[in-house]
Amino acid sequence: MTQTMNELAFYTLAGAPKSPRDLIGEITQGEAMGLGSAFISERFNIKEAATLSGAAGAVSNRLGIATAATNHNTRHPMVTAAYAMTMHKLTDGRFSLGLGRGIGPMFDAFGLPRIKTADLEDFVGLMRRLWRGEAVVGHDGPAGRYPYLSLGSEFSEHIPMTFTAFGPNSLALGGRVFDAVVLHTFFTDETTVRCVQTVKQAAEQAGRDPDSVRVWSCFATIGDHLPEPIRLKKLVGRMATYLQAYGDLMVATNRWDPAVLARFRADPLVSEFQGALDAKASTEQLEHVARLIPEEWLQAAATGSPERCARKVQDQLDLGCDGVILHGASPDDLAPIVTAYRQTRDADRFAGLAANPAGLSANLINTAEDTTS
Repeated sequence: MTQTMNELAFYTLAGAPKSPRDLIGEITQGEAMGLGSAFISERFNIKEAATLSGAAGAVSNRLGIATAATNHNTRHPMVTAAYAMTMHKLTDGRFSLGLGRGIGPMFDAFGLPRIKTADLEDFVGLMRRLWRGEAVVGHDGPAGRYPYLSLGSEFSEHIPMTFTAFGPNSLALGGRVFDAVVLHTFFTDETTVRCVQTVKQAAEQAGRDPDSVRVWSCFATIGDHLPEPIRLKKLVGRMATYLQAYGDLMVATNRWDPAVLARFRADPLVSEFQGALDAKASTEQLEHVARLIPEEWLQAAATGSPERCARKVQDQLDLGCDGVILHGASPDDLAPIVTAYRQTRDADRFAGLAANPAGLSANLINTAEDTTS
């Protein structure tokens, strides 16, 4: 049996899949390769997270599974609590419910309120109580008003929760109340270190063990064994799409020059383009866009030979991340990189790391049990 590397993960159905059935092959292949976890992003098309996570749980035996992310305000709290409990039981504890803030303009269009920090913190508290078997009576808080919520008194479970975070308030929230935090793609090394520190310090200030909150780097991984048009789409196209959607936040977080973003937005192709560049732009159009994005902005990714990509992944761990999501690539795309990484991996460093991507490592569980015994 291939040794599982619980510090490595991948996103299933990366990009715009033609069919959700592609997940089945990716999950079985990723598990066979020894990848530790599969993260599931949600899109309101053929990537509905509850359905996909159930399928992932059904065709896997060891792989950790997390939504990264769904939004708490698109389902009733009872539906979300029951969904997470079902996945928890289906996978024997390998599932983490992952939440995010979502995209404000999309919520505006759907008639949903934009998500605030207080909403998320209140919602996490509700989930924790329901999973412990509590009956919540007369709740009136930022997450909503609910006369009565209960899964049943027979439950007494801790289901790890993950948060996808970007800005400092979100990172601090992750450290305070979540079990794992997923960083955004294309963070510079300096930004990554700062974000990890923000999460860990917030955990410590909240009276938690900072090591109990796992921080995942979401690291674009695009080896040169892939065809050039695919690499262009996964690197330039994805960066350009992020700049389209929330470029100001990307630039501010990485402390990049906002004048470059202004020139990018003013370019006729970009300003007049309908839709996401990584999904709809041609190779020729992406070649044009590549000239608008500084090379240094694209260096926050694993590119080049499989061996170079593996070293870049290791660098993310050395910056303080607890795990690395090899982002934007299927297990098939990742195979030579995973092989190269395994050849230099320090297995002892990750011994006892939980399969659940937000779960405690064995040494922390033992420490907690010793403290309470």
